[in-house]
Amino acid sequence: MTADAERLSITGQIITGLADEEKPLANKQLVELTDIKAEDLVFFDRVWKQLSPKRQLNLINRLIELAEDSAELNFDAIFRHRLYDPEEEIRCKAIEGLWENEDSTLIEPLIRIMQNDPSPKVRSDAAMALGRFAMLAEHKKINPDYMPLLCKTLLETYNYSDDIDIKRRALESVSPLSLPRVEQAILEAYKSDDIKLKASAIFAMGRNCNPNWINCLISELSSPLAELRYEAAGACGELGEEAAVPYLIEVADDDDTDVRIAAIVAIGKIGGDEAQGYLEMCLKDESEAIREAAQQALDDIDVMKDPGSIPWFDLRRAE
Repeated sequence: MTADAERLSITGQIITGLADEEKPLANKQLVELTDIKAEDLVFFDRVWKQLSPKRQLNLINRLIELAEDSAELNFDAIFRHRLYDPEEEIRCKAIEGLWENEDSTLIEPLIRIMQNDPSPKVRSDAAMALGRFAMLAEHKKINPDYMPLLCKTLLETYNYSDDIDIKRRALESVSPLSLPRVEQAILEAYKSDDIKLKASAIFAMGRNCNPNWINCLISELSSPLAELRYEAAGACGELGEEAAVPYLIEVADDDDTDVRIAAIVAIGKIGGDEAQGYLEMCLKDESEAIREAAQQALDDIDVMKDPGSIPWFDLRRAE
């Protein structure tokens, strides 16, 4: 038996075993589903339909966890096939599983899902997932010809969606594109009476990387609303303007712990002597969470001193 035939046999046996719901899912077997072949994927799809919803959810969660723990594992073919699963939660999980996939062939499927999926949650997740492709296109890490398509579809979703979460995610995702239409949409959302939409606009200012937003962000650092102070701190960190450091230091003494940590993280991203001196003081804070955040921020400053070690961005957004 050839090595390929042996592997096919092993994979087939593992897929068959998934249907026995009395047996727990074992990592040793699941890792064999990495880089699954087309013929095995067809068989996997048939077995998948026989599984209970609970088993399906458990299985896709385990695959996501395994892929996060090991960069060598790739279950993207399985996740792609689950983008159109009948179950809403599975479709959301499929989008989550594809989070680090930078293949531009995912753009059009995600756009269709954002526009047409019956679930607002799935459409919102798809809109958020498109943000990494906007960032990739902006930085020419994929064909920049995708920029007009991404700009058009995301702005249309922002402008015409009645669901505030979909609207917000579309705005956040289009924000990396340095286009006047995008900046106008961010400004419009910033002036909104809807606090959640305004929070997304502040987040988007950071992703837009236009230094002209810095005055708005510094102003929002003193907002009476913790949610807006939190977003403003994060956005200041993304812009990297040293002018924001003194204001962030003030916010780092906020009554809200989340806001304090966001400010400390931002200070670490900006760096500089003033930032480093303040963070070293934070290492003596009575709060363990603040000490840990300060140490991580100092580590970030060290990373900035070695540009070759800076990792690629992560656009995942907390709910």
